[in-house]
Amino acid sequence: MTWREKLTRGVVIPAHPLALTAERKLDERRQRALTRYYIDAGAGGIAVGVHTTQFAIRNAGLLRPVLELAASQSAPGDFIRIAGVCGPTSQAVKEAGLAASLNYHAALLSLSAFANATIAETLAHARAVSQILPLFGFYLQPAVGGRVLPFEFWREFCEIPNVVAIKIAPFNRYQTVDVLRAVAASGRASEIALYTGNDDHIVLDLLHPDFAGGLLGHWAVWTSKAVETLDAIHSHRSGPSDWFVLADQVTDANAAFFDVAHNFHGCIAGIHEVLRRQGLLEGRWCLDPNEDLSPGQLAEIDRVYAAYPHLNDDSFVGENLQRWLS
Repeated sequence: MTWREKLTRGVVIPAHPLALTAERKLDERRQRALTRYYIDAGAGGIAVGVHTTQFAIRNAGLLRPVLELAASQSAPGDFIRIAGVCGPTSQAVKEAGLAASLNYHAALLSLSAFANATIAETLAHARAVSQILPLFGFYLQPAVGGRVLPFEFWREFCEIPNVVAIKIAPFNRYQTVDVLRAVAASGRASEIALYTGNDDHIVLDLLHPDFAGGLLGHWAVWTSKAVETLDAIHSHRSGPSDWFVLADQVTDANAAFFDVAHNFHGCIAGIHEVLRRQGLLEGRWCLDPNEDLSPGQLAEIDRVYAAYPHLNDDSFVGENLQRWLS
């Protein structure tokens, strides 16, 4: 199976975190261990250099080494490698070129730098990057740097020949439907894979026939269970009522990890905290010393751990951790 066929079929793609030492330097050993974890958990790919990896890696000179570390790990030939690409066109094209040189398959295109640009300017930017790597479009919610993008934008975006997928993550059902409509109207529904990034609607999106899989920071933790969930959805092993219950449980866990109560301030630290508990990270440090859990967030993570023990994959991590760290 080619990576494109696998992408279209639908897989779990975790957004890759950044492993740091207590001195806030790159912890290469644990960075490699995280990638090995996702591969062994059955993920179909990884997204590196994205929000969960921390955009500040670019200012810290870590973009290349982090991309290189992920690309260097042994994985199946069809394991999908997605590189986050951001900034103005000159920067984005350069980042896409770096990713292409490291054998990444597609660019997850952040449009945060185009918050005040016209639709025509934004589309021209996307077309320029698409000349370097296939595009994984990204509808990012405004709360974390995205912008509202109308149906008209997505309809034209779908006409870019090298668009292979779209991550839909506006956390808004109306805006989600705009993308679904645009893909259908483009006549390219069989060519453009739709991936959920709606953290408040993960399971229910996956139950929708138009969604193939997910590319999520939430899936940076408890990954093997996410793979089981997507496989079960694809094979329809359970009845509708089971999935609605599970959907609410996953959403509740996500609210704790991503710090919904404080407008997502502690979302990366929340992911790091779960990985720290499992031993995959030594601490939950971020590049910015002020970026940490919000008040009460630790108790919320404790709560969802206790409430939904069937969602975590601690035992799987425990069985393999030392091998991944070796």
